[in-house]
Amino acid sequence: MSNNDHLRTKINLETASFPWSELLRHFAGGTVLVVAGELDLVEVALHMAEDRAEQIAALLNSGQLARVSDAQASEWLEQDRQLWTVVVKPWILVQHRVDHA
Repeated sequence: MSNNDHLRTKINLETASFPWSELLRHFAGGTVLVVAGELDLVEVALHMAEDRAEQIAALLNSGQLARVSDAQASEWLEQDRQLWTVVVKPWILVQHRVDHA
């Protein structure tokens, strides 16, 4: 298993679903980034863990990776939203995936 595969597996095992209300203190500290629903949360976390600046910059520029806005935070709190999360210090990546039934 390559280092990349090992890190991907480690990140995948560290993902968890959390209610937004439990992440508010991190949001207040400015360390929460939202990952667009169409992206693979583990792949974005891998880019960050491996410091792939070019890929991260592209995601930031496209808006597919961004700080959670105050409006989004309020909406998630009102809806008691569950989000997929993973920590890539110092960041917490969150993602709301819409299930298409």
